[in-house]
Amino acid sequence: MSLSAQEKWELEEKALSLREKVLRMIKASGSGHLGGALSATEILTALYFRIMRVDPQRPDWPERDRFVLSAGHKCLILYAALAEKGFLPESYLDTYGDLKSPLPGHPSMEKQPGVEANTGALGHGLSIAGGMAMGLRAQEKKNRVFVLMGDGEQAEGSNWEAAAAASYHKLDNLLAFVDRNGLQIGGKTTEVMSYEPLEDRWSAFGWSVKTIDGNNIEQVVEAIESAPFEAGKPSVIIADTVKSKGLSFAEGDAAYHYWKAGADEMKTADADLKKAREILENARKGLK
Repeated sequence: MSLSAQEKWELEEKALSLREKVLRMIKASGSGHLGGALSATEILTALYFRIMRVDPQRPDWPERDRFVLSAGHKCLILYAALAEKGFLPESYLDTYGDLKSPLPGHPSMEKQPGVEANTGALGHGLSIAGGMAMGLRAQEKKNRVFVLMGDGEQAEGSNWEAAAAASYHKLDNLLAFVDRNGLQIGGKTTEVMSYEPLEDRWSAFGWSVKTIDGNNIEQVVEAIESAPFEAGKPSVIIADTVKSKGLSFAEGDAAYHYWKAGADEMKTADADLKKAREILENARKGLK
């Protein structure tokens, strides 16, 4: 279903609010995994504010959809979405980086309701999500399971065992995202350990594949809403994104995979997001 102009604006505003929250957490701690959090922002926005059935008042609601953040180091954007959705008080964001914080450097389901799985070691999330999808289907439930992986994470061999199992068991209630921002901590993904072309590889493992602009909220929503792409097959969205999307000095730069924020760069980051909000507010006036 196509988004109306109002719906598109509202989702873009949510995405900006999430980016602002990511910056708020980095201000609190002085550092954090910036790049992947900002490249995946539109995916989390679409899931939590358009697609997924979740209830912050009942985080263990049996009928909820599940989201697994396999690339656990991107947790800043998950925490931002959970705060925006009401799973946690916004004041928690200011504790990020503190040893006693309920928001550790990788997601912990023991510490924060709404987190479905402990992740951090790469290459495990797809196996967890596949198990969830199998379990829900065995219970004849209609819940859907979503999992987000990084493109650098594709080099983990465990992903491909999980991919083979998911297609063998025809898990069409499972939708995976690959956040293909092209960079990992060591440089370009294609130069560190290339698994391209990802589309052919996933297709060869029995998955139904779509490639989109992962920072275009309309394309993200349209792709998710059209899943499963084929009955009896798990689906994967290869989302082409920009690392550190939204911050002028950091976009497309592997050096900001993990950012230790300096005062001057933080001022620029504040200015970038302030300008983005002004543009959005002007666009809102045009909707009336």
